[in-house]
Amino acid sequence: MSDEVMTKAPRSLAWSIAAGGSGIVAFAALLALAWISATTIFLLFAGILFGVFLNALSDLMGRVIGGPYLLRLALICVLLAAMVSGVVVLGGATIAEQASLLAKTIASQVHTIKEFLGQHGVDTSFLDTVIAPTSTEAAPRVKPPEFPGGVGTIASGTSAVLGQTARFLLGLFSAVGNIFIIVFLGLLLALQPGVYRNGLLSFVRKRQAASATRLFDDLGETLRRWLLGQITTMSVIFVVDWTGLTIIGIPGALVLGFQAGLFTFVPTVGPFAAGTVIVLASLGSGWTAVVSAFGLCVVVQFLEGNILTPLIQRHAINIPPATLFASQIFLGVLFGLWGLALALPLMATVKVALRHLSADATTA
Repeated sequence: MSDEVMTKAPRSLAWSIAAGGSGIVAFAALLALAWISATTIFLLFAGILFGVFLNALSDLMGRVIGGPYLLRLALICVLLAAMVSGVVVLGGATIAEQASLLAKTIASQVHTIKEFLGQHGVDTSFLDTVIAPTSTEAAPRVKPPEFPGGVGTIASGTSAVLGQTARFLLGLFSAVGNIFIIVFLGLLLALQPGVYRNGLLSFVRKRQAASATRLFDDLGETLRRWLLGQITTMSVIFVVDWTGLTIIGIPGALVLGFQAGLFTFVPTVGPFAAGTVIVLASLGSGWTAVVSAFGLCVVVQFLEGNILTPLIQRHAINIPPATLFASQIFLGVLFGLWGLALALPLMATVKVALRHLSADATTA
């Protein structure tokens, strides 16, 4: 009998080692797959967020006017499409003109800063990529091209131009394709949210169905509240910055206000970047404008950090600022702009999931 026990013990130990090793390899493979397909995962998550946003607006409209869900969703889509079309058609020329003027202004101010730092012995080579010829500095005269190599040189130059054009078109198609994927996926999810919810629940065991249902509902509600609060905050910041910069007399007030509202989507880092751009754009309008623009940025920061976010989102997400900032830096370094922009909803999702897992473990 003891021999049988002695025989089973090594087998059990070997099986445990094999199972543990297989688990480690599977986990490493899963991490590698997530790393390789990180952009796709973030793209799908952005589409899910857009679907949650459409669903939240439809539910909000239902509380106001009622009516069938699909009709409310169609009205929301029509209103959003009309809003985007109106901005592009009516404000497109103004936005393009102000954006061009703003780019020249910022380039001119960066050039002034570069000269000042250079006179004091500071290496400013890192600023060369953002400086463009301005009205205060004549562009270098380009000599007429010479072709000592004849047809071969001309063909080489043509190939370089075509290569740059191809890269630009590929980048443009990639950006448009990403936007199309986000909108299309979000629309599909918003059309039949119950179908996808029930489909996910069908993969859960019956004894865990109730816990999974509460988890999915809590995730959806948390993301809905956060998105509505974030859109409200972005809109208020846009209006306040646009109005304040117009009163101060800063060129490109509409574009500056729009980018400030857009950057607010990325907490902590976004408002700081938007304020930096605003202060740079105001340098060409005199010290009074610079001080006024800086004061406006401080007021907007205080408004966003101490009034809007606590009042609008205190019931949606409660994440300590240090944890949020650390997660933004970590995800931004790992995954670039996608990780930086979606750090907050990802942290909210992880927090809700961990809270439910902790509650289930305590109950068990």
